[in-house]
Amino acid sequence: MTTHPNDPSLRSFIDVDPASDFSIQNLPYGVFSTAANPTPRVGVAIGSYVLDLWEIEQDSRLDVGPLGVFSTPSLNAFMALGPKVWAKTRARISELLRHDHPELRDNEELRKQALVPMRDAKLHLPFAVSGYTDFYSSKEHATNVGVMFRGKDNALQPNWLHMPIAYNGRASTVVVSGTKVKRPRGQLKPPNVEAPSFGPCKRLDFELEMGVVVGQPSAMGGMLTEQQAEEMIFGFVLLNDWSARDIQQWEYVPLGPFLAKAFATSISPWVVTREALEPFRLSGPAQEPVPLDYLKQGKPQNYDLELDVSLRAAGANAPAGISRTNFKYMYWSSVQQLMHHASSGCAMNVGDLLGSGTISGPEKNQRGSLLEISWNGTEPVELPGGIKRSFLEDGDSLVMRGWCQGQGYRVGFGEVEGTILAAE
Repeated sequence: MTTHPNDPSLRSFIDVDPASDFSIQNLPYGVFSTAANPTPRVGVAIGSYVLDLWEIEQDSRLDVGPLGVFSTPSLNAFMALGPKVWAKTRARISELLRHDHPELRDNEELRKQALVPMRDAKLHLPFAVSGYTDFYSSKEHATNVGVMFRGKDNALQPNWLHMPIAYNGRASTVVVSGTKVKRPRGQLKPPNVEAPSFGPCKRLDFELEMGVVVGQPSAMGGMLTEQQAEEMIFGFVLLNDWSARDIQQWEYVPLGPFLAKAFATSISPWVVTREALEPFRLSGPAQEPVPLDYLKQGKPQNYDLELDVSLRAAGANAPAGISRTNFKYMYWSSVQQLMHHASSGCAMNVGDLLGSGTISGPEKNQRGSLLEISWNGTEPVELPGGIKRSFLEDGDSLVMRGWCQGQGYRVGFGEVEGTILAAE
Protein backbone atom coordinates (compact mmCIF):
# COMPACT_ATOMS: atom_id res chain seq x y z
CA MET A 1 0.00 0.00 0.00
CA THR A 2 1.42 3.42 -1.00
CA THR A 3 2.17 5.79 1.89
CA HIS A 4 0.32 9.10 1.61
CA PRO A 5 2.64 12.11 1.10
CA ASN A 6 1.14 13.76 4.21
CA ASP A 7 2.09 10.85 6.52
CA PRO A 8 3.92 12.47 9.49
CA SER A 9 6.23 9.44 9.80
CA LEU A 10 7.79 9.96 6.36
CA ARG A 11 11.50 10.78 6.20
CA SER A 12 13.63 11.83 3.25
CA PHE A 13 17.09 10.52 2.37
CA ILE A 14 17.98 14.21 2.26
CA ASP A 15 18.71 15.53 5.73
CA VAL A 16 15.90 17.97 6.60
CA ASP A 17 16.04 20.07 9.75
CA PRO A 18 12.78 19.70 11.75
CA ALA A 19 12.58 23.52 11.73
CA SER A 20 12.84 23.66 7.91
CA ASP A 21 9.77 24.87 6.05
CA PHE A 22 10.44 22.32 3.35
CA SER A 23 9.81 18.89 4.87
CA ILE A 24 8.98 15.82 2.79
CA GLN A 25 5.37 16.35 3.96
CA ASN A 26 5.37 19.72 2.15
CA LEU A 27 6.94 19.52 -1.34
CA PRO A 28 5.98 23.01 -2.55
CA TYR A 29 6.39 23.94 -6.22
CA GLY A 30 8.39 26.84 -7.61
CA VAL A 31 10.30 28.04 -10.66
CA PHE A 32 14.07 28.41 -10.51
CA SER A 33 17.23 28.78 -12.56
CA THR A 34 20.97 28.50 -11.88
CA ALA A 35 24.10 30.16 -13.20
CA ALA A 36 25.03 26.83 -14.85
CA ASN A 37 21.57 26.52 -16.42
CA PRO A 38 19.86 29.94 -16.67
CA THR A 39 16.66 28.56 -18.22
CA PRO A 40 13.81 28.85 -15.67
CA ARG A 41 12.13 25.51 -14.92
CA VAL A 42 9.91 23.89 -12.30
CA GLY A 43 11.27 22.47 -9.07
CA VAL A 44 10.17 21.29 -5.65
CA ALA A 45 11.73 22.44 -2.37
CA ILE A 46 13.07 19.72 -0.05
CA GLY A 47 15.16 20.84 2.92
CA SER A 48 17.96 23.06 1.63
CA TYR A 49 17.66 21.73 -1.93
CA VAL A 50 15.54 22.19 -5.03
CA LEU A 51 14.56 19.01 -6.85
CA ASP A 52 14.72 19.78 -10.58
CA LEU A 53 11.54 18.18 -11.94
CA TRP A 54 12.61 18.69 -15.55
CA GLU A 55 15.70 16.53 -14.92
CA ILE A 56 13.53 13.88 -13.24
CA GLU A 57 10.98 14.03 -16.07
CA GLN A 58 13.67 13.70 -18.75
CA ASP A 59 15.06 10.66 -16.96
CA SER A 60 11.61 9.00 -17.23
CA ARG A 61 11.20 8.93 -13.44
CA LEU A 62 8.17 11.20 -13.54
CA ASP A 63 5.31 10.91 -16.01
CA VAL A 64 2.69 13.65 -15.89
CA GLY A 65 1.54 13.28 -19.50
CA PRO A 66 2.90 15.71 -22.09
CA LEU A 67 6.72 15.82 -21.92
CA GLY A 68 8.11 19.24 -21.07
CA VAL A 69 5.50 20.44 -18.55
CA PHE A 70 8.31 21.08 -16.08
CA SER A 71 10.68 22.72 -18.58
CA THR A 72 8.50 25.85 -18.72
CA PRO A 73 9.02 29.08 -16.72
CA SER A 74 5.68 28.77 -14.90
CA LEU A 75 3.44 26.25 -13.17
CA ASN A 76 0.44 27.04 -15.37
CA ALA A 77 0.84 24.10 -17.78
CA PHE A 78 1.14 21.66 -14.89
CA MET A 79 -1.79 23.20 -12.99
CA ALA A 80 -3.97 22.92 -16.09
CA LEU A 81 -3.65 19.11 -15.94
CA GLY A 82 -6.00 19.01 -12.95
CA PRO A 83 -6.31 17.67 -9.39
CA LYS A 84 -5.85 13.97 -10.19
CA VAL A 85 -2.50 14.69 -11.88
CA TRP A 86 -1.49 17.02 -9.02
CA ALA A 87 -2.11 14.26 -6.45
CA LYS A 88 -0.42 11.53 -8.51
CA THR A 89 2.64 13.72 -9.17
CA ARG A 90 3.05 14.75 -5.53
CA ALA A 91 2.80 11.10 -4.45
CA ARG A 92 5.49 10.10 -6.96
CA ILE A 93 7.84 12.93 -5.89
CA SER A 94 7.33 11.92 -2.27
CA GLU A 95 8.19 8.32 -3.14
CA LEU A 96 11.38 9.37 -4.96
CA LEU A 97 12.55 11.39 -1.95
CA ARG A 98 11.79 8.82 0.75
CA HIS A 99 14.68 7.51 2.85
CA ASP A 100 13.72 3.89 2.14
CA HIS A 101 13.26 4.24 -1.63
CA PRO A 102 16.47 3.56 -3.60
CA GLU A 103 15.52 4.88 -7.04
CA LEU A 104 16.91 8.41 -6.63
CA ARG A 105 18.76 7.87 -3.37
CA ASP A 106 21.17 5.34 -4.91
CA ASN A 107 21.51 6.97 -8.34
CA GLU A 108 24.51 9.24 -7.77
CA GLU A 109 24.55 10.69 -11.29
CA LEU A 110 20.85 11.60 -11.28
CA ARG A 111 21.11 13.05 -7.76
CA LYS A 112 23.97 15.26 -8.91
CA GLN A 113 21.90 16.55 -11.84
CA ALA A 114 18.53 16.86 -10.13
CA LEU A 115 19.30 18.11 -6.61
CA VAL A 116 20.32 21.76 -6.66
CA PRO A 117 21.49 23.46 -3.44
CA MET A 118 18.98 26.19 -2.58
CA ARG A 119 21.85 28.71 -2.29
CA ASP A 120 22.63 28.17 -5.99
CA ALA A 121 19.04 28.63 -7.18
CA LYS A 122 17.54 31.89 -8.37
CA LEU A 123 13.82 31.83 -7.63
CA HIS A 124 11.31 33.33 -10.08
CA LEU A 125 7.61 34.19 -10.06
CA PRO A 126 6.15 30.68 -9.76
CA PHE A 127 3.19 31.05 -12.12
CA ALA A 128 1.91 33.43 -14.79
CA VAL A 129 -0.74 35.51 -13.00
CA SER A 130 -3.86 35.58 -15.17
CA GLY A 131 -5.85 37.91 -12.96
CA TYR A 132 -5.60 39.24 -9.42
CA THR A 133 -8.44 39.86 -6.98
CA ASP A 134 -7.93 41.16 -3.46
CA PHE A 135 -10.46 40.37 -0.74
CA TYR A 136 -11.21 42.03 2.59
CA SER A 137 -12.13 39.03 4.73
CA SER A 138 -10.67 39.44 8.22
CA LYS A 139 -13.38 40.67 10.58
CA GLU A 140 -10.75 41.97 13.01
CA HIS A 141 -8.97 43.95 10.27
CA ALA A 142 -12.18 45.34 8.80
CA THR A 143 -13.39 46.32 12.28
CA ASN A 144 -10.10 48.03 13.18
CA VAL A 145 -10.11 50.05 9.96
CA GLY A 146 -13.80 50.86 10.36
CA VAL A 147 -13.33 52.11 13.93
CA MET A 148 -10.45 54.34 12.81
CA PHE A 149 -12.35 55.98 9.97
CA ARG A 150 -16.05 55.67 10.82
CA GLY A 151 -16.20 55.16 14.59
CA LYS A 152 -17.07 52.14 16.71
CA ASP A 153 -20.81 52.19 15.93
CA ASN A 154 -20.31 52.01 12.15
CA ALA A 155 -17.13 49.90 11.96
CA LEU A 156 -18.48 47.24 9.58
CA GLN A 157 -20.41 48.26 6.49
CA PRO A 158 -23.90 46.65 6.28
CA ASN A 159 -22.90 44.20 3.51
CA TRP A 160 -19.68 42.93 5.13
CA LEU A 161 -21.25 40.05 7.10
CA HIS A 162 -23.24 38.87 4.07
CA MET A 163 -20.55 38.40 1.40
CA PRO A 164 -16.78 38.45 0.88
CA ILE A 165 -15.90 42.01 -0.18
CA ALA A 166 -13.22 42.40 -2.87
CA TYR A 167 -11.85 44.47 -5.73
CA ASN A 168 -10.03 43.54 -8.93
CA GLY A 169 -6.34 44.41 -8.71
CA ARG A 170 -3.44 44.42 -11.18
CA ALA A 171 -1.86 41.14 -12.25
CA SER A 172 0.88 43.06 -14.09
CA THR A 173 2.61 44.19 -10.91
CA VAL A 174 2.54 40.91 -8.96
CA VAL A 175 6.23 40.22 -8.26
CA VAL A 176 8.27 37.51 -6.57
CA SER A 177 9.88 37.87 -3.16
CA GLY A 178 13.10 39.88 -3.22
CA THR A 179 11.89 42.32 -5.87
CA LYS A 180 12.53 45.87 -4.67
CA VAL A 181 9.46 48.12 -4.50
CA LYS A 182 9.60 51.76 -5.57
CA ARG A 183 7.59 54.15 -3.46
CA PRO A 184 4.48 54.97 -5.49
CA ARG A 185 3.40 58.43 -6.59
CA GLY A 186 -0.14 59.68 -6.72
CA GLN A 187 -2.67 62.34 -5.87
CA LEU A 188 -2.53 63.32 -2.21
CA LYS A 189 -5.04 65.38 -0.29
CA PRO A 190 -4.70 65.49 3.49
CA PRO A 191 -7.95 66.47 5.26
CA ASN A 192 -6.59 69.92 6.19
CA VAL A 193 -5.68 70.88 2.59
CA GLU A 194 -8.18 72.29 0.08
CA ALA A 195 -6.77 70.93 -3.21
CA PRO A 196 -4.87 67.75 -4.08
CA SER A 197 -1.23 67.63 -5.13
CA PHE A 198 0.82 64.97 -6.94
CA GLY A 199 3.87 63.37 -5.35
CA PRO A 200 5.40 60.38 -3.56
CA CYS A 201 3.25 58.47 -1.08
CA LYS A 202 3.96 59.49 2.54
CA ARG A 203 2.00 56.69 4.26
CA LEU A 204 3.29 53.47 2.70
CA ASP A 205 2.05 50.27 4.29
CA PHE A 206 2.16 46.49 4.00
CA GLU A 207 -0.73 44.04 4.19
CA LEU A 208 -0.16 40.52 5.53
CA GLU A 209 -2.16 38.16 3.33
CA MET A 210 -2.30 34.65 1.92
CA GLY A 211 -2.80 34.19 -1.81
CA VAL A 212 -4.91 31.45 -3.36
CA VAL A 213 -3.54 30.06 -6.63
CA VAL A 214 -6.36 28.92 -8.92
CA GLY A 215 -5.33 25.85 -10.90
CA GLN A 216 -8.48 25.06 -12.85
CA PRO A 217 -10.82 27.24 -14.93
CA SER A 218 -14.56 27.74 -14.55
CA ALA A 219 -17.04 28.58 -17.29
CA MET A 220 -18.41 32.06 -17.85
CA GLY A 221 -22.04 32.18 -16.74
CA GLY A 222 -21.71 29.28 -14.30
CA MET A 223 -21.53 28.95 -10.53
CA LEU A 224 -19.38 26.84 -8.23
CA THR A 225 -20.30 24.40 -5.50
CA GLU A 226 -18.12 24.15 -2.42
CA GLN A 227 -16.50 20.98 -3.75
CA GLN A 228 -15.86 22.46 -7.20
CA ALA A 229 -14.29 25.59 -5.70
CA GLU A 230 -12.10 23.54 -3.38
CA GLU A 231 -10.88 21.31 -6.23
CA MET A 232 -9.96 24.37 -8.31
CA ILE A 233 -7.48 25.56 -5.68
CA PHE A 234 -3.98 24.35 -6.55
CA GLY A 235 -2.27 25.92 -3.55
CA PHE A 236 -1.34 28.97 -1.54
CA VAL A 237 1.43 31.60 -1.36
CA LEU A 238 2.37 34.28 1.13
CA LEU A 239 1.22 37.65 -0.19
CA ASN A 240 2.10 41.24 0.70
CA ASP A 241 -0.32 43.69 -0.88
CA TRP A 242 1.64 46.91 -0.50
CA SER A 243 -0.67 49.87 0.10
CA ALA A 244 -0.35 53.64 -0.24
CA ARG A 245 -2.75 54.73 2.47
CA ASP A 246 -2.74 58.45 1.66
CA ILE A 247 -3.35 57.86 -2.05
CA GLN A 248 -6.08 55.34 -1.14
CA GLN A 249 -7.81 57.74 1.25
CA TRP A 250 -8.34 60.32 -1.51
CA GLU A 251 -9.10 58.04 -4.47
CA TYR A 252 -11.22 55.20 -3.08
CA VAL A 253 -14.57 57.04 -2.97
CA PRO A 254 -16.84 55.97 -4.62
CA LEU A 255 -15.36 52.92 -6.41
CA GLY A 256 -12.72 51.60 -4.04
CA PRO A 257 -8.95 50.96 -4.21
CA PHE A 258 -7.19 51.61 -7.51
CA LEU A 259 -3.66 53.08 -7.87
CA ALA A 260 -3.05 52.89 -4.12
CA LYS A 261 -2.87 49.09 -4.46
CA ALA A 262 -1.77 48.70 -8.09
CA PHE A 263 1.95 49.50 -7.87
CA ALA A 264 3.19 46.21 -6.32
CA THR A 265 1.99 42.94 -4.80
CA SER A 266 4.73 40.58 -3.59
CA ILE A 267 4.31 36.80 -3.32
CA SER A 268 6.50 34.00 -2.02
CA PRO A 269 8.35 31.90 -4.64
CA TRP A 270 6.99 28.59 -3.31
CA VAL A 271 3.40 27.44 -3.84
CA VAL A 272 2.32 25.10 -1.04
CA THR A 273 -0.32 22.72 -2.36
CA ARG A 274 -3.79 22.53 -0.91
CA GLU A 275 -3.21 18.82 -0.31
CA ALA A 276 -0.14 19.52 1.85
CA LEU A 277 -2.25 21.79 4.09
CA GLU A 278 -4.97 19.16 4.56
CA PRO A 279 -3.78 17.99 8.04
CA PHE A 280 -4.07 21.57 9.31
CA ARG A 281 -7.65 22.21 8.21
CA LEU A 282 -10.04 23.56 10.86
CA SER A 283 -13.28 25.50 11.20
CA GLY A 284 -13.19 29.27 10.93
CA PRO A 285 -15.12 31.73 13.10
CA ALA A 286 -18.87 31.24 13.46
CA GLN A 287 -20.68 33.20 10.75
CA GLU A 288 -23.66 35.21 11.93
CA PRO A 289 -25.94 35.85 10.14
CA VAL A 290 -25.84 32.48 8.37
CA PRO A 291 -24.55 33.01 4.81
CA LEU A 292 -26.90 32.67 1.85
CA ASP A 293 -27.15 29.16 0.42
CA TYR A 294 -24.57 29.66 -2.34
CA LEU A 295 -21.94 30.58 0.29
CA LYS A 296 -22.67 27.84 2.83
CA GLN A 297 -19.87 25.43 3.71
CA GLY A 298 -20.38 21.79 4.66
CA LYS A 299 -16.93 21.25 6.17
CA PRO A 300 -14.04 23.19 7.72
CA GLN A 301 -12.26 25.41 5.18
CA ASN A 302 -9.79 27.39 7.31
CA TYR A 303 -6.21 26.44 8.20
CA ASP A 304 -4.08 26.59 11.34
CA LEU A 305 -1.27 28.53 9.69
CA GLU A 306 1.10 30.69 11.76
CA LEU A 307 2.14 34.03 10.27
CA ASP A 308 4.99 36.29 11.28
CA VAL A 309 6.07 39.76 10.13
CA SER A 310 9.42 41.40 10.79
CA LEU A 311 10.70 44.84 9.82
CA ARG A 312 14.33 45.86 9.32
CA ALA A 313 14.38 49.63 9.39
CA ALA A 314 16.76 51.41 7.02
CA GLY A 315 20.19 51.49 8.66
CA ALA A 316 19.31 48.89 11.30
CA ASN A 317 21.48 45.81 11.72
CA ALA A 318 18.69 43.31 12.30
CA PRO A 319 14.96 42.89 11.78
CA ALA A 320 12.44 43.10 14.61
CA GLY A 321 9.15 41.26 14.87
CA ILE A 322 6.11 43.50 14.61
CA SER A 323 3.21 41.04 14.14
CA ARG A 324 2.36 37.37 14.82
CA THR A 325 -1.04 36.05 13.82
CA ASN A 326 -2.80 33.06 12.21
CA PHE A 327 -4.71 32.40 8.98
CA LYS A 328 -7.39 30.57 11.02
CA TYR A 329 -8.96 33.90 12.03
CA MET A 330 -10.31 34.67 8.53
CA TYR A 331 -14.07 35.19 8.62
CA TRP A 332 -14.61 34.31 4.95
CA SER A 333 -12.66 31.25 3.78
CA SER A 334 -10.74 30.95 0.51
CA VAL A 335 -13.39 28.54 -0.79
CA GLN A 336 -16.18 31.02 -0.01
CA GLN A 337 -14.19 33.76 -1.75
CA LEU A 338 -13.90 31.64 -4.88
CA MET A 339 -17.58 30.61 -4.80
CA HIS A 340 -18.59 34.24 -4.45
CA HIS A 341 -16.20 35.40 -7.18
CA ALA A 342 -17.77 33.02 -9.72
CA SER A 343 -21.38 33.44 -8.51
CA SER A 344 -22.26 36.27 -10.90
CA GLY A 345 -21.04 34.22 -13.86
CA CYS A 346 -17.46 35.49 -13.73
CA ALA A 347 -15.10 33.03 -15.43
CA MET A 348 -12.02 31.96 -13.47
CA ASN A 349 -8.75 31.09 -15.23
CA VAL A 350 -5.73 28.91 -14.53
CA GLY A 351 -3.25 31.21 -12.81
CA ASP A 352 -5.78 33.52 -11.15
CA LEU A 353 -4.57 34.85 -7.79
CA LEU A 354 -6.94 35.67 -4.92
CA GLY A 355 -5.57 37.71 -2.02
CA SER A 356 -7.19 36.79 1.28
CA GLY A 357 -7.25 40.36 2.49
CA THR A 358 -5.21 41.58 5.46
CA ILE A 359 -5.03 38.92 8.19
CA SER A 360 -5.41 40.30 11.71
CA GLY A 361 -6.21 38.51 14.95
CA PRO A 362 -8.05 39.69 18.06
CA GLU A 363 -4.93 40.86 19.94
CA LYS A 364 -2.92 44.03 19.36
CA ASN A 365 0.23 42.07 18.46
CA GLN A 366 -1.76 40.18 15.80
CA ARG A 367 -2.54 43.14 13.55
CA GLY A 368 -1.58 42.62 9.90
CA SER A 369 -0.77 46.16 8.72
CA LEU A 370 1.05 49.25 10.00
CA LEU A 371 -2.21 51.18 9.64
CA GLU A 372 -3.55 49.02 12.49
CA ILE A 373 -0.30 48.48 14.41
CA SER A 374 0.35 52.23 14.64
CA TRP A 375 -3.38 53.01 14.79
CA ASN A 376 -3.18 55.32 11.79
CA GLY A 377 0.09 56.84 12.95
CA THR A 378 -1.05 57.82 16.46
CA GLU A 379 0.87 54.97 18.19
CA PRO A 380 4.21 54.56 16.34
CA VAL A 381 5.95 51.18 16.49
CA GLU A 382 9.09 51.22 18.65
CA LEU A 383 11.97 49.26 17.11
CA PRO A 384 15.42 48.47 18.57
CA GLY A 385 17.88 51.39 18.67
CA GLY A 386 15.20 53.97 19.41
CA ILE A 387 13.80 53.80 15.86
CA LYS A 388 10.07 54.45 15.43
CA ARG A 389 7.76 53.73 12.51
CA SER A 390 4.19 54.73 11.75
CA PHE A 391 4.53 53.81 8.06
CA LEU A 392 7.34 52.45 5.88
CA GLU A 393 10.32 54.62 4.98
CA ASP A 394 12.78 54.32 2.10
CA GLY A 395 15.30 51.55 2.74
CA ASP A 396 12.98 49.61 5.06
CA SER A 397 12.78 45.86 4.42
CA LEU A 398 9.73 43.80 5.36
CA VAL A 399 9.71 39.99 5.66
CA MET A 400 6.67 37.75 6.07
CA ARG A 401 6.88 34.07 6.97
CA GLY A 402 4.21 31.41 7.32
CA TRP A 403 4.08 27.77 8.35
CA CYS A 404 1.90 24.97 9.67
CA GLN A 405 3.47 23.05 12.55
CA GLY A 406 3.21 19.26 12.43
CA GLN A 407 4.61 16.80 14.96
CA GLY A 408 8.34 16.93 14.26
CA TYR A 409 7.99 18.68 10.88
CA ARG A 410 6.79 21.89 9.25
CA VAL A 411 4.83 22.69 6.14
CA GLY A 412 6.05 26.21 5.42
CA PHE A 413 6.14 28.85 2.72
CA GLY A 414 9.64 30.27 3.13
CA GLU A 415 9.36 34.03 3.06
CA VAL A 416 8.21 36.99 1.04
CA GLU A 417 10.55 39.98 1.31
CA GLY A 418 10.48 43.46 -0.15
CA THR A 419 12.67 46.53 0.33
CA ILE A 420 11.37 50.04 -0.30
CA LEU A 421 13.22 52.26 -2.79
CA ALA A 422 12.74 56.01 -3.06
CA ALA A 423 10.27 57.30 -5.65
CA GLU A 424 11.82 58.51 -8.89
